[in-house]
Amino acid sequence: MKKNILILAAFTLALACQKKNVEPVKSEAKYASFGDSIKPDAAITKEALLAKYETLKEGDTVSVKFTSTINDVCQKKGCWMNVDLGKDQETFVKFKDYGFFMPLNSKGSEVVVNGKAFLSVVSVDELKHYAKDAGKSQASIDSITQPEKSFGFIADGVLIKE
Repeated sequence: MKKNILILAAFTLALACQKKNVEPVKSEAKYASFGDSIKPDAAITKEALLAKYETLKEGDTVSVKFTSTINDVCQKKGCWMNVDLGKDQETFVKFKDYGFFMPLNSKGSEVVVNGKAFLSVVSVDELKHYAKDAGKSQASIDSITQPEKSFGFIADGVLIKE
């Protein structure tokens, strides 16, 4: 009888120690957070944001969260970034109340940006200032002679995919 109990216990222990056929848990992407705390969920695509911009008039504002890639970032402080919208378009992103900055090496990073999108006209002086901050050549800066219609964005929170 004791022998049967001992065999049963050993058999039960052997079954308990076997590996179970369990799928690995998919880890969520990790993000570095800047500005207000935001979550990556419910963000629209860059193409959907471009479509929203195309319906705006100067002075209109729309609250939105979107995903995209950083095309360029201010090389002095990280105080602005250009973010891809597709179709050779981008949005110029500043940060609410000058409250936070992007890492200088964040060009090419995937981001989730939350805030307000708007359409504006940027003056020649401001365009030249931004070109200088971006490290553009003097010839490139001097070639700026006309104001531009611009897709602007004031971000209150940004996530950079790590």
